[in-house]
Amino acid sequence: MRSHLLVALCLATTTLAGARPQDPLQAPWPGPYGGLPPFSSMKASAFPAAFRSSMQAYRADVRRIADNPAAATFENTIAALENAGRSFARVNSMFGVFTSTMNTPEVQAIDREWRPRLTALSDEITGNSRLYARIQRVYQDRARLTPEQSRLAWVHFNNFRRAGAALTAGQKKTLSGYNQSLARLYTKFSQNVLADEEKKWVTLDSEADLAGLPPSLRDSAAAAARDKQLEGKWVIRNTRSAMEPFLTYSTRRDLRERAFRLWTSRGDGGDAYDNNQNVTDILILRARRAKLLGFPTYAHWRVEDQMARTPERAMKLMMQVWPAAVARVHQEVADMQTVASAEGMTSKIEPWDYRFYAEKVRKQRYDLDENEIKPYMQLDKLRQGLFYVANRLYGFTFTPVTGVSTLLPAPDIRVWKVTNPQGGLVGLWYFDPYARNGKSSGAWMNEYRTQENFLRPVRPIVSNNSNFLKGAPGHPVLLSWDDAETMFHEFGHALHGLNSQVHYPTLAGTNVARDYVEFPSQLNENWLSTPEVLNRFALRTETGAPMPPELIAKIRKAATFNQGFSTTEYLASAIVDMKLHLAGEQRIDPRIFEKKTLQDLGMPSEIVMRHRIPQFNHLFSDDGYAAGYYSYLWSEVLEHDAFQAFLEAGGPYDPKVAHRLQTRIMQVGNTLDPAQAYRNFRGRDASIVPLLKFRGFPVPAGTK
Repeated sequence: MRSHLLVALCLATTTLAGARPQDPLQAPWPGPYGGLPPFSSMKASAFPAAFRSSMQAYRADVRRIADNPAAATFENTIAALENAGRSFARVNSMFGVFTSTMNTPEVQAIDREWRPRLTALSDEITGNSRLYARIQRVYQDRARLTPEQSRLAWVHFNNFRRAGAALTAGQKKTLSGYNQSLARLYTKFSQNVLADEEKKWVTLDSEADLAGLPPSLRDSAAAAARDKQLEGKWVIRNTRSAMEPFLTYSTRRDLRERAFRLWTSRGDGGDAYDNNQNVTDILILRARRAKLLGFPTYAHWRVEDQMARTPERAMKLMMQVWPAAVARVHQEVADMQTVASAEGMTSKIEPWDYRFYAEKVRKQRYDLDENEIKPYMQLDKLRQGLFYVANRLYGFTFTPVTGVSTLLPAPDIRVWKVTNPQGGLVGLWYFDPYARNGKSSGAWMNEYRTQENFLRPVRPIVSNNSNFLKGAPGHPVLLSWDDAETMFHEFGHALHGLNSQVHYPTLAGTNVARDYVEFPSQLNENWLSTPEVLNRFALRTETGAPMPPELIAKIRKAATFNQGFSTTEYLASAIVDMKLHLAGEQRIDPRIFEKKTLQDLGMPSEIVMRHRIPQFNHLFSDDGYAAGYYSYLWSEVLEHDAFQAFLEAGGPYDPKVAHRLQTRIMQVGNTLDPAQAYRNFRGRDASIVPLLKFRGFPVPAGTK
């Protein structure tokens, strides 16, 4: 999931002062449903002018609020802020779509120039002493406000406080310098990773190089080669969605090693795209910024307003799970080594062997082959499964929107109208499933327009973005089980945005604490494996027959398989992230720090971090998950405890529990503290026990 870290803003379809109606970036969006973003008529070259005029209008809005001679009230200060800068917010949101899905060299150049300016604007607003004083007065007098208004006053006050609003003028100038330098480094870091993903790949020259690869992977590799003008060859793109299946199936150990080294060295090639110095500079600037703001380290600043509250609490949770995860890895490696030795391999398992031999062990132990599952995992059918779950849990119906192709940025993108049981419009859902040049790797949710009921009802527009590889023309796109889980995960974010029913846009949908925002998305993964989904939507490509019960039974039996690997590669990344940001101002060499930290942790040599430091976009392309990658584990505790509520009731689709989930979690956004929201749903705080049991780890005595 992606977010933009400027002052909280909302989107609308009106054009405010300073906007030019002829500019599609700022003019009211055309079409039904409150308007749709006209991507096809938006030009990258128009962003600089759109930024200039919309920023000017935003500054004028802020001046009117800050310089208002009347006493500060909720309406003339906090509510006025909710309505400020709408044109700018729309332009900034669209630029985020360009940089993540249409990141051409022209867009990259604009990003390098303008990201520091956008950061400076944010600093200018949060540094406005008159505005902060008014916000503070409303916050201090919040007892007479409604609960949602009180929460909004706290959010604005807290955001300004944490951004340095109380600093002296000289300190604010220093802070803004740090922030603008960081903005430049974030852009450079993410563009370096994108360059390594687009400019480097593994070329397979002959049939011998394809040994072990299933037909679907061969087809997608051939399509990737055609995109690179390498007709007659095969290309394995330097992205997770291409590399992981190659490492799982290729019987050519030499090619697995070459592919693995290329993939894990993104941003670490010692060339023009090397990110190690960028990481060092980012960490120092973050540490200095945190110190200026009154915090001992960046990690303390980052976690202060999250559910964890302190880095120590986040680390405690991770270290509760780490020993069991590593112990399981050692068991998994021993099992794989037995298989490898029986096949004549005389050396030990290396990181490029792990996925390959794990798949062999799964076949041997559970009689389960990923290639046996994949023919049932059709992209379009699974998308229908997403809609089915959303209908059963929340009453949503998805209907294709036609006649909008001229508004879309790419021909493969489709749009659905989402309605409630009464037929009322909930919002719009965009699906952008395929990899292409200029598109960030991975999967995420974007929000083009945020829900609100402030000045008038505004329905959300959300998108899910993936990087699946197209197969041969006329053939369905087949996914791995992991890819299918990712689809359900990201759709959970979309459902969080679509369900939102709040008054003020700053509090809407996914605008919640970082270690809470992954809870709804991770929870949504659980419905993939329900019989209702598998029987209806896991259909055999050739025959349309549902997945047979015996195969479903194998999948369930193997549910805890390879949990050591998946948990350890993730936790290593999360622990290294936290330790990086607890290090203060010491100058860190990322390669040395990564190696030593993993050695001290007892990281198994057969595994690397899920995201090595020089390619860790979560941490270094913005502030989003920095000192916050632990959030996935924190949210997973909530997820498994919440799903247990369904199992304790009538099952995964129990209507009473689903209603509680919708009304007490999905609809409330950030209108109340997330810990309280969870208690309202569950009746108590979350327990770690369901998480440990799900992963097949032992539950220590006394664990709650």
